[in-house]
Amino acid sequence: MSKHTFTLSLLLLWGIHSTFAQSLPKNQDLMKVMTLANEYFMLKWSDVSKPIVRPDRTRPSNIWTRGVYYEGLMSLYKIDQQKRYYDYAVAWGEAHKWGLRNGIKTRNADDQCCGQTYIDLYLLDPKPERIHDIKASIDSLINSPKKDDWSWVDALQMAMPVFAQLGVIYNDNRYFEKMYEMYMHTKTMHGDKGLYNPQEGLWWRDKDFDPPYVTPAGKNCYWSRGNGWVIAALVRVLDILPKDAPHREEYEKTYLEMMNALLPLQRTDGFWNVSLTDQTDFGGKELTGTSLFVYGMAWGINKGLLDKKKFYAPIAKAMYAIMNNCIHPNGFLGYVQGTGKEPKDGQPVTYDKVPDFEDFGLGCFLLAGTEVYKMKR
Repeated sequence: MSKHTFTLSLLLLWGIHSTFAQSLPKNQDLMKVMTLANEYFMLKWSDVSKPIVRPDRTRPSNIWTRGVYYEGLMSLYKIDQQKRYYDYAVAWGEAHKWGLRNGIKTRNADDQCCGQTYIDLYLLDPKPERIHDIKASIDSLINSPKKDDWSWVDALQMAMPVFAQLGVIYNDNRYFEKMYEMYMHTKTMHGDKGLYNPQEGLWWRDKDFDPPYVTPAGKNCYWSRGNGWVIAALVRVLDILPKDAPHREEYEKTYLEMMNALLPLQRTDGFWNVSLTDQTDFGGKELTGTSLFVYGMAWGINKGLLDKKKFYAPIAKAMYAIMNNCIHPNGFLGYVQGTGKEPKDGQPVTYDKVPDFEDFGLGCFLLAGTEVYKMKR
């Protein structure tokens, strides 16, 4: 029996129909696969303080990859309030004394990613230690004239929601203004003329991919997950900001441009390529970028920003693609591109290959699944 036949058999056993139907997966089926995938990870990483050991070096478990996982876990907790999910997240924060990898003086967005979950947990139980260090770190940026820290688009997802949350909690527009200033520098100044191409509605990952850099087919190189990080940043910020917050229109405008740019780039099998505009540039199935795009599209429908008739079927197609192709019987997720910055990194991306870090891929999947779960059937 082939791996895909086995996966199909498993899905049919669960009652999930292997089809690219126009309808979304049933909520009970979505919950089954999200619970399975999350259970696999929690069992593997039962010790939340355990460092992440890789051949190049050992890292603490409050780095950005784990932070993204906890973003997904907190989203799952909101629709399935199992106390053990909450306890697992609190234990992680406590294990690191609610601190950042490189201390409160860090300006690195990757270090600040863990703060998203710290703040989520603070909002559920406002113990001051949960928010102290992340606030101190962001305050150091606010009180500095420097604005060019976010030189790679991943940084937008790692840090922008933290600024937005602090602005709301403390009713202080300085957080909103600094976030906008740094975001716009990334969008319009980094690299040649900024990392966003308004003509195509997509972002270069960093200055290394500005023109004249092109893919093998001579096209602009837009990395799937890099654009996915921007989508996640915009969605999470828009979800947090008050309706009358300054600069909300800018984030919403760019979000809509990206959504419309991504729609025609979806593959016939439901996924998006790691190189969005060039199927010859390591083309193939990939979970993380696809999940982040689904997250953004489902959120847009739920908030009334996207046309359901236009985006519903692509979301359904992508979710079935993930559920039918990526979920192993034990909950391990296949077709996850490992860490990097471009299409060639972490290749080959396959059903069986274990990426260098498993946590952020699960986080992306949980963000997508929980947002689709909220959609009206």
